[in-house]
Amino acid sequence: MSSTPVSDVVVIGAGLVGAATALALAEQGVGVTILEGAFAGSGSTGAAMGHLVVMDDSPAQLALTAYSRRRWLALAETLPADGEVDRCGTLWIAADDTELRGAADRIAGYGRAGVHAELLTAAQLAREEPALRDGLAGALLVADDAVCYPPTIARELVRRAVALGAIEHPAVRVQSIATGRVTLATGAVLHTGAIVVAAGVESPSLVPGLPIVPRRGHLVITDRRPGTVRHQLVELGYLHSAHSFGGASVAFNVQPRRNGQLLIGSSRELVGTDPAINRPLVHAMLTRAASYLPGIGNVRALRTWVGFRPATADKLPLIGAWGAIPGVWIAAGHEGLGITMATGTADLIVAGVLGTAPPVDPTPFLPDRPMPSIEAAA
Repeated sequence: MSSTPVSDVVVIGAGLVGAATALALAEQGVGVTILEGAFAGSGSTGAAMGHLVVMDDSPAQLALTAYSRRRWLALAETLPADGEVDRCGTLWIAADDTELRGAADRIAGYGRAGVHAELLTAAQLAREEPALRDGLAGALLVADDAVCYPPTIARELVRRAVALGAIEHPAVRVQSIATGRVTLATGAVLHTGAIVVAAGVESPSLVPGLPIVPRRGHLVITDRRPGTVRHQLVELGYLHSAHSFGGASVAFNVQPRRNGQLLIGSSRELVGTDPAINRPLVHAMLTRAASYLPGIGNVRALRTWVGFRPATADKLPLIGAWGAIPGVWIAAGHEGLGITMATGTADLIVAGVLGTAPPVDPTPFLPDRPMPSIEAAA
């Protein structure tokens, strides 16, 4: 077995969270080695929908998503065109007056976080998105939300980190970690000052006891129909679907892509890492989409795929030091918000590793916080 000295920090995983973290460390002059089992932007990042959204299911989630989106909007100005960052805004669709009242109650909370949101009446919503069905009560518009193409952005962030001196090792499997040591599947041992585990659903295989489970989701991409929708469209019922650990669920979520295609989601189910497509669930997802956007039934679907969200029972990511293994830091468990939270997660990890002031309160995200079981959350 060979033993090799490496950088100050080893980042395991080059999805968007790992890539953003590696770049943020490199920008601070930290020596970084990036280990990725496949290639940058693969895994959950390669299967993701790519929304950059502010979410307010909890004060901690609101704080981190609002901060992260501000970081994203600044970063987007420097990204190449193939990152496809589109500041299209999000319309949270209210199916009835009860949902609309609930949406109105969220505006003040958004405002306290520095996020502009406004309520649209039914008539205003119809003018903004005429392809939606009649009879909807209105919507909450979060105009500065965006969508992007995550895999190419992850690769770009890794490229920037390498340009600053980081070392990238794609197609390298990690067998185990310990304080100051990373053992590869080849038997080679890398010595390092700190380790950041950003390996998504594979993180628990490296850190026993890490409370992350994979949650499978399906997406469908359509033929090009430019102009069908202008905003990302999400039903307000999505929040219940996303935050319930009961059986399989679907919710209406459609994104316009820059080339005119439509990206349709979403589904959630706890089935481990089975990569098979659940066709009845996809049918239910598309039926749900058509109930809000009737014309979508006439658009040809080109491809369906699955991805695995790294989920936690309390719906917040694990970001920070893992006390059971000194020198190990966790950046995983973001479920469907890993793309949005990548920038904020990177800054929290950098603050922790370097001992500087964090951008938001890190306490709610500590990896060893008390956590209910998935069964209890269900």
